[in-house]
Amino acid sequence: MARFTREELESFRDQPVEDLLGPDVRLLFVGVNPGLWTAATNTHFCHPTNRFYPALRRAGVIDWDLDPAVGMDQRQRADFVGSGIGITNLVNRATTRASELTAEELRTGGRRLHDLSEEVGPRVIAVAGVTAYREAFGRPKALLGKQTEAVGSGELWVVPNPSGLNAHETVESLSDWYRKVASAAGVI
Repeated sequence: MARFTREELESFRDQPVEDLLGPDVRLLFVGVNPGLWTAATNTHFCHPTNRFYPALRRAGVIDWDLDPAVGMDQRQRADFVGSGIGITNLVNRATTRASELTAEELRTGGRRLHDLSEEVGPRVIAVAGVTAYREAFGRPKALLGKQTEAVGSGELWVVPNPSGLNAHETVESLSDWYRKVASAAGVI
């Protein structure tokens, strides 16, 4: 697998990564913010230690493997959005770690997510990361799972963050969560 040098990755600091949205978003995954590797490959959740795509595959949501050295190819992007799945972030600037974000950036991202939800109308919004969700939505005691509030017309879920830094989760446990939200959204 190709590797980026630290210098190459640093050149992507603070760069945005475009949302991955198709015409019929039924399930919208929401990351905290793009990492430098994600920005370098222009593919959300792409770092080699991130378990997002392996968990989606295990859950039966996708039927292909992602090469983190290059990110999604055009066929994979078309398959992903054609399945009714989209990806955005609370904050759209690349950093090494989410801890580099400010509380205000996360709250602004929560408000932006309301607007985006109104625009694209997903059935389910799955925020990947309970800590960021708590800050972005002012819910300090929120837990994983379906939330009582909606965002736009969509059900709001908080699912575990698939980052390799989240040692509490495995590909198997993440796939259970992703299967639940995919089923609720009608994409599987």
